[in-house]
Amino acid sequence: MIPSPARKSAQGTTTLVVGSGFVGRAVAARLAADGGTAVLASRHRPDGTSAPWVRLDATDADACARVVDEVRPDRLVLVHGPSDVTWCEAHPERALELHTAAAAGLTAAAPGLRTVLISTDNVFDGTSPANDETAPTAPANAYGSAKLAAERIVREAADATVLRVSLVYGWESAESTKWLNFFAACAHRLRTGQPVEAPHDQWTTPVLVDDVAAVTAAALTPGTPGLLHLGGPDRVSRAAWAETIADGLGAPRLLVTPTPRARGRYASRPANTCLTSGLLVTFLHRHGLRVRGVAEGVRDLLEAAR
Repeated sequence: MIPSPARKSAQGTTTLVVGSGFVGRAVAARLAADGGTAVLASRHRPDGTSAPWVRLDATDADACARVVDEVRPDRLVLVHGPSDVTWCEAHPERALELHTAAAAGLTAAAPGLRTVLISTDNVFDGTSPANDETAPTAPANAYGSAKLAAERIVREAADATVLRVSLVYGWESAESTKWLNFFAACAHRLRTGQPVEAPHDQWTTPVLVDDVAAVTAAALTPGTPGLLHLGGPDRVSRAAWAETIADGLGAPRLLVTPTPRARGRYASRPANTCLTSGLLVTFLHRHGLRVRGVAEGVRDLLEAAR
């Protein structure tokens, strides 16, 4: 098989991945699998990864400069900042500071480096079920406002792409101290026969974390648009998605109780956290990639777990 442009360009390169959470670790693993070196940077040493790591308070401009000088990366991936929508809503000024200071400090410390910022569908207000790259932004919550501010900083860089990503999912440990992604939270409960409440009126276009990592790696190559949307091929409500997870596990759908989003932690999410794209199909074809729908993604995750 002929390697994709992303795989060929990754060989022998060093990428600084700022943010060592769920997505950052997956991106680092993908870049390493493609033959490159990925160095994770964050305040705390991450668990569950063998990738090299450096300590970094990304809101400190001097620390950003020191880390860039130490690592000497060829490329930069920014997946930093708090992504818990509920926390950001409770701490809007701090969320804005964390997202924007890191974006400013790192792009200033690494001028001219190929840079990808992973952003969010929360930059839209949720009134439309389809938001492509031409749709006007209108954040409905503090998380979306913070990310949009970071986007504006990064897009001023010489060679940068903002990759907006819809809801990311995959396995996370049930012992994690952070709020689990939706798939993991549902799967851990359903596989032990516990009930799940899920909004019937909050819609999303979920993307498997491995597909996010593959597209991020490809987006580091020259010729990538300055703005690209990555949403999965399925638009589903969280309740319907939870039923798909139950089906995959062989659990009764009766364990899933559809509820209004206003009743729980999803109250601050827009009704539609969905992304469409006028550019993604061509981009995926160019790099030999595809994005899985939720039924296939759930099946692949559960088969891997077995």
